[in-house]
Amino acid sequence: MTTAEQPNGLTHRNTKTSQSDDNFSHVGKHEDEMDKEYKKWKAYSQKVKVKVLEQIQDQLGEILDRALTESFQPPAHLNTTAMGKKLNKQSGSQRMDDGKVFVARASLLDELFEISHIRTIYHMFIAVLLIFCLSTLAVDYIDQGRLVLEFDLLFFAFGKLWTVTWVWAVMFLYTLSVPFYTLIFWGSLYHNSHFKLGLSLSTGLILSAVQTCILGLFPVYMVVHHQLPPASRFIVILEQIRFLMKAYSFIREVVPVILKNTPKKGETPRFPTFSSYLYFLFCPTLIFRESYPRNNQIRWKYVFVTFGKILGCLFYGYFILVRLCIPVFRPEINQPFSKRTMVLAVFNSILPGIMLLLLCFFAFLHCWLNLFGELLRFADRMFYKDWWNSTSFANYYRTWNVVVHDWLYYYGYRDFLWLSRKRFRAAAMLSVFIVSAVVHEYALAMGFGFFYPVMFCLFAVFGVAFNFTMNDKRQSPVFNVIMWACLFLGQGVQVCLYCQEWYAQIHCPRTGDSFWEIVLPRSWSCSYQT
Repeated sequence: MTTAEQPNGLTHRNTKTSQSDDNFSHVGKHEDEMDKEYKKWKAYSQKVKVKVLEQIQDQLGEILDRALTESFQPPAHLNTTAMGKKLNKQSGSQRMDDGKVFVARASLLDELFEISHIRTIYHMFIAVLLIFCLSTLAVDYIDQGRLVLEFDLLFFAFGKLWTVTWVWAVMFLYTLSVPFYTLIFWGSLYHNSHFKLGLSLSTGLILSAVQTCILGLFPVYMVVHHQLPPASRFIVILEQIRFLMKAYSFIREVVPVILKNTPKKGETPRFPTFSSYLYFLFCPTLIFRESYPRNNQIRWKYVFVTFGKILGCLFYGYFILVRLCIPVFRPEINQPFSKRTMVLAVFNSILPGIMLLLLCFFAFLHCWLNLFGELLRFADRMFYKDWWNSTSFANYYRTWNVVVHDWLYYYGYRDFLWLSRKRFRAAAMLSVFIVSAVVHEYALAMGFGFFYPVMFCLFAVFGVAFNFTMNDKRQSPVFNVIMWACLFLGQGVQVCLYCQEWYAQIHCPRTGDSFWEIVLPRSWSCSYQT
């Protein structure tokens, strides 16, 4: 055989070369697969990006639509409520323009909580509540050697609930029956009477006198006579104010309709139904209408979750007082009064003060009103607006509590302008501020059991000044910072002064019943070092 055999070295080199080619081909295939995977991932990310942008665009569109809807005041023929139609047709002498229009819409926080970033802020507040619980357990274990959460402050604050219940029942039954049937009695006789003015004046005076006794003096007497604790006091007084505002709105909305609608011979005047008035007494609005936009069904899961949030807020407030307020102001660590101690006390009160402000807003204006709105299928849930974005105090006052603002605007500001023939707008605004400040101070004075007009001074003096100086022309974000700084400082001042006065009232009680003994704050002259 002449076939030449290859040397061993050459054979080995060829083997290495083939192996190397196989390795390169394997790497090439792997890189091709990686390229395909990368292209697939890139295409998928592009699709996700498009979907996210579409969702954001839809949300922005909804927000813009809502803003346009809220800023647009529909003409009279678009008002869907029966009472609203009559009022709009007769707006000549009784109304300057259309009244409040109720539209089906969700609360702003319910919509914002759909965004994960905003929901995270909510979760942060829950985490702070858990930290409060853990800190209270740790302190109790260190001081007393046990792991038990005691809520003695809550039991004290909400004491004598049976008295509160029957006082509320008396006020409710009166508001349910007397204003309604008095209005029907007056309306049935008015158009057939030859003494319309005398009938109206006598009916109005009698109703005002009865209102003063039952909704004015009676709750105050029960609060003072039974020495109700603070939270129970606030329940009675706030319900007293609510029933007064509801009764006034009912009369204010129905009387102009009766005056302008003269029934034909043999016909009786048309009055609101009793069921519509009963619904109005419970629904979360202070503006009476015979009908409101309603949801189709009750979301019971939403009801239970919202009720749980209210309970959570209650315990949150308890921990704020126990961990941040009482340790600062209790008598054991009281120091002699000086400018330094007062300034430090105010700044130490800023954190619990602003937390209590946010807590009251969330618990009442969001959770409590939405709870009743859901149970009654009340569809218009705009109880507040985005007050936290305000760059002026004028906008803050309009958006913080829309429910009360609407009542003050339609029955205070606009009626004042109507009586003055649209003159004295500044006087109309000032009168609304004074009324609001007086009512706020009345509620706090009756709730705490002492007169210390901190809220009145902040509201009627500084609030009015800020309202006219920081007006809607201020749009820079700097003014939003200024607004928040003022809120922080104002809450710190209120928490500090009210806590000092609370302990002063306990440890330095009045020695007489003279006018100055009642009016002058005890914390100004009380020294209760231990």
